[in-house]
Amino acid sequence: MRETILTSEWQPAELNRLECRKTYPYGRTWNGRQYQYKQVRPIFVEEDEEIVVITVYTYFFNEEVKQ
Repeated sequence: MRETILTSEWQPAELNRLECRKTYPYGRTWNGRQYQYKQVRPIFVEEDEEIVVITVYTYFFNEEVKQ
């Protein structure tokens, strides 16, 4: 999640929050199914001296997504 926030473009999200996303190669089993990719999408706010993460959505899939 840290790498995603530091290296991905930030976009506005609901409730004056920010979001970004990044897709990583995964190639593992999760919840009994094999997935090739994992996408991380943190929702956060930027404060004066820190970034506060509200939640992180994680998606698993097998088709490559353009970033």
